[in-house]
Amino acid sequence: MSENKITDRTHVIVVGNEKGGAGKTTTAMHLAAFLLGKGYKVGTLDLDIRQQSFTRYVENRVRWGDRRKTPLSEHVVLEPATGDTVAELRRQDQDMFASAMGHLRATSDFVVVDCPGADSYLSRLGHATADTLISPINDSFVDFDLLAHVDPDTLEVGTPSIYSDMVWECRKARMQADQGMIDWVVMKNRTSHLFARNRERVETALNILSKRLGFRVVTGLSERVIFREMFPAGLTLLDLTENEANANLTMSHVAARTEIRNIIKELQLPGVQV
Repeated sequence: MSENKITDRTHVIVVGNEKGGAGKTTTAMHLAAFLLGKGYKVGTLDLDIRQQSFTRYVENRVRWGDRRKTPLSEHVVLEPATGDTVAELRRQDQDMFASAMGHLRATSDFVVVDCPGADSYLSRLGHATADTLISPINDSFVDFDLLAHVDPDTLEVGTPSIYSDMVWECRKARMQADQGMIDWVVMKNRTSHLFARNRERVETALNILSKRLGFRVVTGLSERVIFREMFPAGLTLLDLTENEANANLTMSHVAARTEIRNIIKELQLPGVQV
């Protein structure tokens, strides 16, 4: 068991934005795997009741982990609510979410929550419980538009966009609920060595916006085919050996592992040493 075990309260990590393809599920799984490897008890919760990519990743990992006696998270996926009115649906969602989160908080040091790539009531419930909120975005102005509008000619950062407004509302709800603070981290995923000038523009705009909206910017995962190849086996880069990869590990694999550890370090999770 880790010497840094949390004893006072469970830390909730929510991975969310309102766009698919930014690496939310990959990020969530690597965080869970890292924390499990450190000896923490980890609960995982899938709020994307339609796609359930996180759940399928966990199921694939269970099959792999059972063969290797690897520690696994306790995973929960919610069922679709049924009802005739919006109020009934939301009440069921809230009850199911509260039950799942209450159970995972009671049994885990960390809870990792994967949210859908769209605005939903469940997603808002998840965001409002976050101690650490990670919003992966691709390194482009297409994804930046989720955070704020940008002048097409001058690239001057304008008004906050829909997702930023939603996070602001969730931050207020969290403060009112328990005086808790949400540490919002925007993570630049799928960075590329190409189009360096555009990447610099995005980085400059993010740094400007971070001061206005109160989030931290960290560098995430580079674009690598290996991430997509590991999903069917339930693997993460932290598990990968030459036998698992069925090939010689390359410098790209080593660099990707370093990225994971750098991300964990920058997240500044309580008690976690890298």
